[in-house]
Amino acid sequence: MNMRRTTIKDVAEAAGVGVATVSRVLSGGSASPETRERVLTVAAQLDYRPSALGRNLRQRRSGGIGLLVPDITDSFYGRLADGVLACARSAGEPVILGTTGDDAEREAEEIAVLLEQGVDRVVAVPAGNGEIWEPTLRSGLTTVFAHRLAAGRQDVPAVLADDRAGVRTAVDYLTGLGHRRIAYLGGPGQDSRVSVFRQTLGALVDEELIVFARGSRDSAYAAAAGLFQHRPDLTAVLAGGNQLGEAAVLAARELDLRVPKDLSLIMFDDVPWAELCSPPLTVIAEPAQDIGYRAAELVLRAGGRRPRGALLPTELIVRGSCGPRRTQ
Repeated sequence: MNMRRTTIKDVAEAAGVGVATVSRVLSGGSASPETRERVLTVAAQLDYRPSALGRNLRQRRSGGIGLLVPDITDSFYGRLADGVLACARSAGEPVILGTTGDDAEREAEEIAVLLEQGVDRVVAVPAGNGEIWEPTLRSGLTTVFAHRLAAGRQDVPAVLADDRAGVRTAVDYLTGLGHRRIAYLGGPGQDSRVSVFRQTLGALVDEELIVFARGSRDSAYAAAAGLFQHRPDLTAVLAGGNQLGEAAVLAARELDLRVPKDLSLIMFDDVPWAELCSPPLTVIAEPAQDIGYRAAELVLRAGGRRPRGALLPTELIVRGSCGPRRTQ
């Protein structure tokens, strides 16, 4: 006899809705009356018993830290995870790791898994909006965000790099070299950086030069190549992460754009290959491992109180990928 326990994903599939919707309904969040009735009916039919969302949540918790990151193969998130693991190891706490792919629906599934497994605490790089985190916060789980905030959840403490200072420093450096047509190549969760980019450039902002990729290397390459082909007049680009920087380097090479003679490039995140490029890349270095370690420290020390977040410094490391604006 098959005794497999019904999961929240089973309920979502049977009800024809997303996991995030099931989580909202079961935690008392917002949903239409029809959707609420359908989800509750299906949950009853499947005998779904959400242990982590029930009244006895605190007694059912098994301990440990849940860690959610977009992509463990991205060196930035790998270093962030290493920081969380190092702190948890020193405290004797196990870590359950999940990846979201920067997809809100997948993030909701991973949150449900962590709740069902009964972890005590969560450190996460959020992918979706704040509503997805409502079941976790309602349950009383201590939660700390790392690297970015979830929209509308300023009540959740976070450990962040000082992106605002990093963007301003990069833009000031490029404008100081005479660049005026400066592009921003962004990815998921970078709305704050783009806002500062616009503010810093002021009247020089060209909205066509602000482009976004989804959270994959293929999407990053397509965005970079499309930008360079559509706007050959741009002279500098700020890439919002190492995958985006990698895409910019590859696209420039394919299109015979010389760095820095034709195109100056600054990348967020210092990774080992940045120094090995020809020329070596100028970067905004972010303390990824420290972000993870501090986030784990905060979540472990909370003790039922809301911990205070932290803002860690970034650093402009000047190498060889930026030069004076080319003459037209």
